[in-house]
Amino acid sequence: MLAEDVDQQKSHISQCFQEYQKELDCRHDKHERLVKLSRDVTIESKRAIFLMQRSSGSNKSDEVLDQAWQKIKGIQQQKFLPMAKELHGEDPHQFLRAYSAGLQEYIEAVSFYHYLKSKTLVSLEQVQSDLTFTVQSDDTEPPQEKTIIVHVPPSEYMLGLADLTGELMRFAINSVGSGNLDCPNDVCAYLRRMLGGFESLGQVSREMNRKVYTLRQSLQKVEAACYTLQIRGSEIPKHMLKDVFRSVPGAESSYMEERDLDE
Repeated sequence: MLAEDVDQQKSHISQCFQEYQKELDCRHDKHERLVKLSRDVTIESKRAIFLMQRSSGSNKSDEVLDQAWQKIKGIQQQKFLPMAKELHGEDPHQFLRAYSAGLQEYIEAVSFYHYLKSKTLVSLEQVQSDLTFTVQSDDTEPPQEKTIIVHVPPSEYMLGLADLTGELMRFAINSVGSGNLDCPNDVCAYLRRMLGGFESLGQVSREMNRKVYTLRQSLQKVEAACYTLQIRGSEIPKHMLKDVFRSVPGAESSYMEERDLDE
């Protein structure tokens, strides 16, 4: 082989590796942007959840829920829309781990909103529909509309729903403090239906098993609290019932103190 041919071959190999480097760098940069968007989604979703927690016993609960829904819509347009643009044309599963945490937190917030608004469970189809966007394509002349989405796998949907149980327990605690003694029973019935649905799935994954275990614990704590309220509810003033509810073994550890994320 001539020296000139060897040099050309080396040059060709070098160019190939330079292209691989550019492609990998682009994917790493995209991954980092998705991780940042996911963190923002997590923070904003928690803010929406904390806002909805304040609706328990409030005379302006509808107004609070409307504000929470506006926050959720803001998350869709300001965070998930850029995320959908990043994911357009990519394998949706390749970058799933980059935004999984934010997606699950968002599903938790949306499902909590639907429970408070109508006592219903948000469907996978509804979640996916809210994360489907129509934008103007820059690739054609004249520009045409195209559809981009943030893919919501059923597994992520189920994991997000499983996280709802802790917020429902907290909402029940706050409702008891405001004198709403029916809320714990409603939450208990809702959690029983959720647990039945999750148990029907069988052994899906380690993460799912862990969350189902937590769901089962939450249900047991709410059931114990409802029993305590039923037995001692007539003995204690309403404004003190919240402390009784939280004194049930295990309930205190599940009560998450409200954090100020507005700073």
